[in-house]
Amino acid sequence: MQSGRKRFLLLYALITGLAITCCSQATPGPTNGTGWTLVWSDEFNGPNGSPMDRSKWVPETGGDGWGNHELEYYTDRIENASFHDGNLVVKAISEKYTGPDGVTRNYTSARLKTLGKFSQTYGRFEARIKIPYRQGMWPAFWMLGDDIEKVGWPACGEIDIMENIGKEPAIVHGSIHGPGYIGDTGIEAPYKLPAKSFADDFHIFAVEWDADSVSFYVDQNLYVRRTRADLQPGWKWVFDKPFFLILNLAVGGDWPGNPDSSTVFPQSMLVDYVLVYQRSATPTKIDVEKR
Repeated sequence: MQSGRKRFLLLYALITGLAITCCSQATPGPTNGTGWTLVWSDEFNGPNGSPMDRSKWVPETGGDGWGNHELEYYTDRIENASFHDGNLVVKAISEKYTGPDGVTRNYTSARLKTLGKFSQTYGRFEARIKIPYRQGMWPAFWMLGDDIEKVGWPACGEIDIMENIGKEPAIVHGSIHGPGYIGDTGIEAPYKLPAKSFADDFHIFAVEWDADSVSFYVDQNLYVRRTRADLQPGWKWVFDKPFFLILNLAVGGDWPGNPDSSTVFPQSMLVDYVLVYQRSATPTKIDVEKR
């Protein structure tokens, strides 16, 4: 009996230790070293069917095309944005919908921002996301300067941490935009997944941003770093002020094109968490070179 009990306790300790190890490995955080302090987060752990935390997010609504001839109407409904199994589910639905402004669209979705709730200058901004895959889908995790209502776009600046168009299931794009470098002249770089598609699993999309550069990551992979040297004469570096976060799932538009007969609805973007860090100490030139 005593010997059997010891074996049981040893086995229990081994299993418990493995569980603790697995949990610690799964804890979200920077994948490329220490020196960061978590300053803002949302891990979307509310009960299934509950809405976003309005102390952190503001829903944007409307169906005016959002400057890209998009087809969706962004609503403030749990049908388009709610929690499920520890994720924020941003859902695009094929349905005829008329908003309070009288605009009617054939699709609905959600667009959430932190403007007025949270913004930050410099740091690491990351999210763990599983994106959808079909023609005409356009999921994005991005940032805008929080002076947008004063100076407009593109003077406010834009950092696209992750964009994907559904016809490119294995490719995401990271880019920066500002005065002079918008649309086709935006400073953009693709990252191609070595195998499968981004819709097959969750991936971490992040930028590390400091006074002179914006570095783009997928999982542990740094795939491009943008600096002031990338700007052409006459262009202005506008990444020296607070930016706020945006999550959205667009339908159609100039870049992805419209859905077709292969596009099955609803389509969902699942967000496991969004985390924002700041450097524990002001990075030196040596720190930047190491990164």
